[in-house]
Amino acid sequence: MPNHGAGVVDVDGVFRALSDPTRRQVVERLARGPATTSELARPFAMALPSFTQHLGVLERLGMVTSEKAGRVRTYRLAPEPLEEVGSWLDAQRALWSRRLDQLDVLLHELKEQQK
Repeated sequence: MPNHGAGVVDVDGVFRALSDPTRRQVVERLARGPATTSELARPFAMALPSFTQHLGVLERLGMVTSEKAGRVRTYRLAPEPLEEVGSWLDAQRALWSRRLDQLDVLLHELKEQQK
């Protein structure tokens, strides 16, 4: 039975989750395709219970989903939270790009006035 996050994206939570290098690496790995818990844990030098806490954080935020078949749990990346954060970042980038363009125009005008 799959586990799915639901509801509004917690953008702050996604940023907090991505502030951890282990969770970023898990997200990067899952971007290439589904993986089992043991496959995801293999590159990390930590106990499996500690590692599964990282997966739990990602799953609670809706960043990953999991499905259990027998004793094997497989994780998949859920793109919606990352897309939401990407949209927020795009809006910030556009805002600052406009502001920097305005500053560039102002500085150019000031330079021309000094001539």
